[in-house]
Amino acid sequence: MGTISKEFTLKSVALMTGLDSEAKVCPAKEKGIRFHYAGKFVEANIDNVVSTEHCTVIGNNEIKIMLIEHFMAACAICGIDSIDVYLSHFELPILDGASKIWINAFNTAGINNPVTTKYTVKEPLKYLNGKTHLVVLPSGELNVTYSVNFKHKDLKNRWVSLDINKLDEITEARTFGYLNELEMLQKAGYARGAKIENTLGLTDNGYTSELKSEFEPIKHKILDLIGDFYLAGCNILNFKGEIIAKEAGHTVHTIVAKELKNKLIMEE
Repeated sequence: MGTISKEFTLKSVALMTGLDSEAKVCPAKEKGIRFHYAGKFVEANIDNVVSTEHCTVIGNNEIKIMLIEHFMAACAICGIDSIDVYLSHFELPILDGASKIWINAFNTAGINNPVTTKYTVKEPLKYLNGKTHLVVLPSGELNVTYSVNFKHKDLKNRWVSLDINKLDEITEARTFGYLNELEMLQKAGYARGAKIENTLGLTDNGYTSELKSEFEPIKHKILDLIGDFYLAGCNILNFKGEIIAKEAGHTVHTIVAKELKNKLIMEE
């Protein structure tokens, strides 16, 4: 059971609602990643996903918790499978728009018994729908490749592969969006906490701030994939297989993760 040694608290604006959000993160006494809000809790599990519109949302009959993917990716990267998160708001703080601050906080708190179990699959899994696909294939080693085709000069038909030796480029890759769609999204109730400190804006000719690394938006898609797959118990970093994603997103990630959950095989 991988958890942290001591509790910590982080707070910032919430990306979607624009309201302040505080998270007190505590060592777990029992296995599982749980989000607590207003005296209720929901476990981080692929079967509890209730929405994937703009972000991954989990819930039950009592509460819903928004935008968990960056936190879940940090848990996967740090080998944490048991933790309790007490929230002041139903959406997690966005912090840096990525996972690096969560990871740094986990490491500072100390990580007990990080989970290193390796998994694979024996047969291919696939989601194919027009231009979108997500395929998981058996392999002797990990390969992850993500493709996008955005309306942006740098991001047309671009592929990026996960490089474990450059994992920082994934963990610091910020959430992003088209700057010219921001007002429309905010009127619809989304992205009200988007700021230059937590979101990379795509403009006609570039970006609203300097890139952390080349093709940062695609690397953020890989970060989202890590977080979404971890809801199914699949830590991509400990997975022996090939994952190929093309123009996918949270909806496709979670559809495939649900199927993957029952087909994971523990390595001997």
